[in-house]
Amino acid sequence: MAKIRKGDRVIVLSGKDKGKEGNVVEVHPKTDRAIVEGVNIARKSQRPVDEMQTGGIIDVNMPIRLSKLAVISPKDGKATRVGFKVEADGTKIRVCKRTGAEIK
Repeated sequence: MAKIRKGDRVIVLSGKDKGKEGNVVEVHPKTDRAIVEGVNIARKSQRPVDEMQTGGIIDVNMPIRLSKLAVISPKDGKATRVGFKVEADGTKIRVCKRTGAEIK
């Protein structure tokens, strides 16, 4: 069970995009990276593949290390660490370390 998942609201802790917030679009656990919308954007040249498509320079979201991201607490909106809690029925849920709130 991963601490950062697709759909989580995260904040960047270090690097050129420090302080930016965004939603996680993809997580790549093998490479320990995630793609966050609006963060770590690179400009790439795009060639027109067929007559319908236009070429030019496009913005692409590039992966960022998971260690540079922190989940935003749903209760107070600040960066937090993620912990796990086992419920009485045996299900494992993610919880906010700051406030103890459940992270969906």
